[in-house]
Amino acid sequence: MNRVACLFLIVLFTSCDYFEKKKVNSEDLLEEELQTFNWNDVDTYPTFSSCDSITAKEESKICFQNTLLSNVNQYLEQQNIVVSTDVNDTIRLKLVIDNKGLIKVDSIVVKSETQFQIPEIDSLLRQSLKGVPKIYPAIKRGQQVTTAFELPVIVRIN
Repeated sequence: MNRVACLFLIVLFTSCDYFEKKKVNSEDLLEEELQTFNWNDVDTYPTFSSCDSITAKEESKICFQNTLLSNVNQYLEQQNIVVSTDVNDTIRLKLVIDNKGLIKVDSIVVKSETQFQIPEIDSLLRQSLKGVPKIYPAIKRGQQVTTAFELPVIVRIN
């Protein structure tokens, strides 16, 4: 029986690590979570109050883009733009909406012909964004986040 007790004590002392709780380093846990995080997707896209009633994610994105594009087009239509030849271009407006809902132009891609015909097109596009309604930022995992996207603006002047 002495041997059994001795063997039991040896097994008991060597298996104590089995019951010990592993400490989880919060930095390791955060790093692991960040690796699995899809940074290119948000839970809800930026939105305007006019798009609040839409619950489907893609429809909400379309509503946001259409509202923004409508505001830009209305502003451009009010301007007295005079050209010597017809202009037919799709301008790529790259925008950033920060986590507070503020909109900023990242870049504007315009054909050189359009830039020649309408030299003030950059400032007109930037000015058109100043009149947009309040933007509610995108949300990712309950947090307001900064997003970037491209808005195609079609310019046709005859």
